[in-house]
Amino acid sequence: MKKADLSQVSAADLQDRLKEERNGLDKMRFTHAISPIENPMRIPQGKKTIARILTEIRKRELAETKK
Repeated sequence: MKKADLSQVSAADLQDRLKEERNGLDKMRFTHAISPIENPMRIPQGKKTIARILTEIRKRELAETKK
């Protein structure tokens, strides 16, 4: 998910997306530990997506406190 896409999503949807991404990353790590997944670069991509979502959530929190 791109940074521009995240800015258009509501806060509740961001929280839902964060939960989905974290669960997906956990499943991917578990699967990779048992047997190598086809594309192991999906793990760092998942981590980056989670970081982008957390950054957008924090950015909105800071904007709320400034108001």
